[in-house]
Amino acid sequence: MKLRRTWAVAHKECLHVMRDARSLAMALAMPALLLILFGYALSLDVDQVPLAVWDQSGTERSRELIGRFTGSRYFSLRCYVNTYADLMYRINQGRVAMGMVVPRNFAQQVDAGRDVPVQLIIDGTDSNTATIALGYADVIAQVYALDLRMEQSQRRNGSRLTMPLDVRPRVWYNEDLNSRNYLIPGLIAVVLLVIAAMLTSLTVAREWERGTMEQLISTPVKVSELIAGKLVPYFVVGGVSVVLAMAMGEFVFHVPLRGSVALVLGTSALFLVGSLAMGILISIVTKNQLMANQIAGVATFLPANLLSGFIYNINNMPHVIQWVTYLVPARYFVVILKGIYLKGVGVEILAGQIVLLVVFGAVTLFVAHLAFHKKLE
Repeated sequence: MKLRRTWAVAHKECLHVMRDARSLAMALAMPALLLILFGYALSLDVDQVPLAVWDQSGTERSRELIGRFTGSRYFSLRCYVNTYADLMYRINQGRVAMGMVVPRNFAQQVDAGRDVPVQLIIDGTDSNTATIALGYADVIAQVYALDLRMEQSQRRNGSRLTMPLDVRPRVWYNEDLNSRNYLIPGLIAVVLLVIAAMLTSLTVAREWERGTMEQLISTPVKVSELIAGKLVPYFVVGGVSVVLAMAMGEFVFHVPLRGSVALVLGTSALFLVGSLAMGILISIVTKNQLMANQIAGVATFLPANLLSGFIYNINNMPHVIQWVTYLVPARYFVVILKGIYLKGVGVEILAGQIVLLVVFGAVTLFVAHLAFHKKLE
């Protein structure tokens, strides 16, 4: 492979990229747009669950219980109701997600030291949100019940009840439990894969549609030189997208980067080569820009979103699907980015994932070379 011929192909592709303002704008603006949309719109945090209360007791005790819920960041009191029908109506309207019914004899039962039921009705349409909200409510109710037991023990025996077990939880890597810190690093991988594959998926197909491929075939340019020359401009554009995404993560979303910036850039370069080669391969096989663009979108966006661990935990998937995820290269890059961003780990921990990225890039380039070689024969 001669550098001069490779540079000639790269220069030709650079001129096309500069002249095609739409492709260049998509390559640079799309990562920022996707980061903003996903970063602000997508959240796994369950906060400020809208709550409606039917306080049949109307006593200080019932108000104290309600205050435990509204005083936390997990629930937001939207209204008081006076009937079950009104409560059901507001839940069906979607104005509230949870209803609390405090019985009429709540204060008397509590002061007598007896158990008293408090009803919680939750909209289970979104099962994940409902499960998390019920967990929050259960913890708040248990803490309130424990405080009541301690108060009653002190009033009756003159001594305060103490807990035999002192649990002090400590959260590592994402202390605030902010889902944005978890999502943004994975989103960088998804955006990079989609943009890189969709950009290069048009390169070879465009040559066939415009009739210029025959001219390239007649030149001394080798297959490896042609592929490398077409990858170089888009590698530079992809690198700019990576830096832009990292800058937005730091200054817009304030996601902590605890690891090495050089390691992020280095692994991004490896992943970018494989993603660009995937787009080239699609372009070689299809020979049609429209079809290549559609295949690239389906082959990258859906697997990267659903099967990479970017949003959904792979361990919660069926075993068959878990095996399929090993074929998704974004899975390895997501693990790398989350490890560097959140845990600050280095090559000694991520070596296996990095090797798999190298294999992904090498295999994709090799297959693209073989496919293109067959077209030249």
